[in-house]
Amino acid sequence: MESIFILLIALIIDIAVKELPNRYHPVAWLGTAISRGLSWAPKTGKAQLVYGTGIVLVMLGLVTGSVYIPLFYLKQINMVAYILIAAFLFKLTFSIRELATVAGAVKQFIAGGKLNEARLRLQSLVSRDTTNLDEDHLVSATVESVAENSCDSFVAPLFYFLVLGVPGAVAYRVVNTFDTMIGYRGQWEYLGKFAARLDDVVNFLPARFTALLIVIAAWLCKKDMSGAWRVMLRDHNKTQSPNAGWTMSAAAGSLGVQLEKIGHYKLGDNHYPLSPEIIGASLQVMVVAALVWSLACISVEVVRFVITT
Repeated sequence: MESIFILLIALIIDIAVKELPNRYHPVAWLGTAISRGLSWAPKTGKAQLVYGTGIVLVMLGLVTGSVYIPLFYLKQINMVAYILIAAFLFKLTFSIRELATVAGAVKQFIAGGKLNEARLRLQSLVSRDTTNLDEDHLVSATVESVAENSCDSFVAPLFYFLVLGVPGAVAYRVVNTFDTMIGYRGQWEYLGKFAARLDDVVNFLPARFTALLIVIAAWLCKKDMSGAWRVMLRDHNKTQSPNAGWTMSAAAGSLGVQLEKIGHYKLGDNHYPLSPEIIGASLQVMVVAALVWSLACISVEVVRFVITT
């Protein structure tokens, strides 16, 4: 029964309370720790691979253990305190409100013709260089980020909470943070290779669940459900990531637009222009998908409680 309360309280916190400033946010602390660890990284490929694998596993064990052990003992001592603290820690692993806030700000900047401000704000959502993106590609990058982060920032943490509890959600956030920081080609390609592959594994099911949620949300929002399904099946393998293409192509199909990362991929069909309103429509689909997923997760926990009592 406590899992139901933890999930509900965490969702209420996300809706009602703004995200903690970075200086107080444990995920930001994790990012700082990773950055410091990078300063000690070796320069050669094979040594980087070993070091990168080791630092991920060590940090994963330390962070997850520091959550699991106190919660385990607190549960034996005071159930109310356990539920409240567990809900707070769980909330730190996801944020649908912050994603909507940032994407909404980019939308407003573009609509107001403030493209430089939009480029700067978008940097908190994407890893690509936003310096020279025109209006169409700013909209595209924002919609892509909304779709992909619907998985990373919401669906996946809740999925791992259902499977492994709060420690599972925390472990997912550790892996995803490593991938965000070093799991890409370039300077840290070998250092981040293990993190990137591990992130691909842990997001395999959540990404596909998210894509299906986008299809369902497209129907509920009276968008193009059949287009979402068709484009998802057709274009999901056009991205380098084995997971991101599922969510982004489903979003492109649901909105009837073509999303493009220059030199990398084009997803969807160019039925409608990439206007700022498309960002608003993508946020509407994301919120409804998050609501459907929240209700599904709550239902799973209720069924689990009924079966085990």
